[in-house]
Amino acid sequence: QVTVLKGVARNSSYVIPGLYDLSIEDTNWVLTSSFIIFTMQTGFGMLESGCVSIKNEVNIMMKNVIDIVLGGFTYWLFGYGMSFGRGPLSNPFLAIGDFLLDPPVGDQLMGQIFAAFLFQLSFATTSTTIVSGAMAERCNFKAYCVFSLLNTVVYCIPAGWVWGEHGFLNNLGAVDIAGSGPVHLIGGAASFASAAMLGPRLGRYAEGYDPLPLGNPVNACMGLFVLWWGWLAFNSGSTYGVSGAKWQYAARAAVMTMMGSFGGGFVSSIYSFWRHDGRMDIMDLINGILGSLVSITAGCFLYRAWEALVIGAMGALLCVLAMPLFDRMGVDDPVGASAVHGVCGIWGVIAVGLFADNPVPMDTTKGRSGLFKGGGWYLLGIQTLSAFCLACWGICSTFTLLYVINRVIPIRMDPHEELLGADLTEHRIRHTQIGLSRAISALAPLKVDLNEIAGVQPIGINPGHERSIQQLRAAEDKLLQWQSYLEQVSGNNKKVASPMRTLEQRQLDSDIALNLKSASASEKQQELDNVFGRRVKSVRARRDMWSRDQGTYKPNNSELPVINHIKKLDKDGNFAWVD
Repeated sequence: QVTVLKGVARNSSYVIPGLYDLSIEDTNWVLTSSFIIFTMQTGFGMLESGCVSIKNEVNIMMKNVIDIVLGGFTYWLFGYGMSFGRGPLSNPFLAIGDFLLDPPVGDQLMGQIFAAFLFQLSFATTSTTIVSGAMAERCNFKAYCVFSLLNTVVYCIPAGWVWGEHGFLNNLGAVDIAGSGPVHLIGGAASFASAAMLGPRLGRYAEGYDPLPLGNPVNACMGLFVLWWGWLAFNSGSTYGVSGAKWQYAARAAVMTMMGSFGGGFVSSIYSFWRHDGRMDIMDLINGILGSLVSITAGCFLYRAWEALVIGAMGALLCVLAMPLFDRMGVDDPVGASAVHGVCGIWGVIAVGLFADNPVPMDTTKGRSGLFKGGGWYLLGIQTLSAFCLACWGICSTFTLLYVINRVIPIRMDPHEELLGADLTEHRIRHTQIGLSRAISALAPLKVDLNEIAGVQPIGINPGHERSIQQLRAAEDKLLQWQSYLEQVSGNNKKVASPMRTLEQRQLDSDIALNLKSASASEKQQELDNVFGRRVKSVRARRDMWSRDQGTYKPNNSELPVINHIKKLDKDGNFAWVD
């Protein structure tokens, strides 16, 4: 099929590459899958925020937002071109071309190009956001923003190796349908490198290697469900259409994805019950299921049902065994991304070389089958090579990138900021009842500058309402003081000074008391009015409004705190409301 791409620096006669060989139905399928895959960002955010302490949950969500904004921008800027560019300088290691992708109106492949870009963009943002969980609770947010901006390079180059027409692994016959290698293994390897380079959180291993309490277990479970949903589009959408036989394999991919998660959930449950003396650990189950999904992704429509169960079960077992192993190595990964995406990503890539069928009539495997299907050792060998190359690239490139960033902006938070939490120090969000007051008190003798955070109001509270409540309470206290004072003045001839008055004011009060002794009730009231003037009348008007309905003010049938003693004070003819 030959067409002309207008406005693009290519030859006048141009053969449509497989990436853009999409019918209208295929484009619709790819776009819909891309939209659903983007919802996985919600799942990652909920899972990660549920795993970290409450004082860092907003910070982890902000990192996920930054991954889309900055990572997505750089993927459009140069990432897509480095994965799938078709310029004359492209080579087996790096694609060059199609930067700042923007086919003009009239380009016959405009729709296909945009659909392909959006689909690959959803994969890129998924890979880059995996790292945020491994760096949680101690990474400088500004340094992370720079890392997110440049992390596209870590993903896009190996994605080109496996999926690009120029890629050396692709030309050798490597198979990875939905990204166990380029997405998850790269993300997991980068997570391992970043967690190792940052070092453990303060006091992480002071009490041993047991996992720390979760900040919000419900959020973590909800994140699992959202990721589970997104994974169906992740794998089924990777048939890259529904034309021809693609729709059949799309359906198979969805079912095998679920079968793999069943096997992973079963094994991780058994392991957790055994390890914790009959109790279920939530992270064992969550990460076991996620590990099984990662494992099934590379060959999602190349397996039979029982094979998917086995692959998922093996992935979950590797995941739950690797998590405590990494902790003993001193690699503090709060969400277990290194095990879930790294270890299971390696297994998922290799599993293709063992169990893959030849998906006739599609050419996904180039006619090859796995070792257990009579295909010999070639596919297993190239899959093992692929896993090795991707793991090495992910670790080495991330170490290099973080080292360079650390020379400019420290990637580790200051210890006092880590103790106070990134939500407060980075985003001015103050949680309540999480020990912040104790942390501030402990840091005070160290002469740490806390002026910037001293006035931060706690979340969930309206400061204006709080000030109003304080004023109401102060008014009630003042009312009680005046009631006691006036009762004493009316009852004897002694000078009784208000504790709130100056010496001059106390003399005036004494004169008022002498006048009140022989005055009638109306004269007493007139004397007070003369003293307090318009202020008393204004306050009395508010008194009348607030004391309505037996001392309770109810606007819009809602209830506010009742000021006690109003009814009692209202009966005292010698008393006027004073604010």
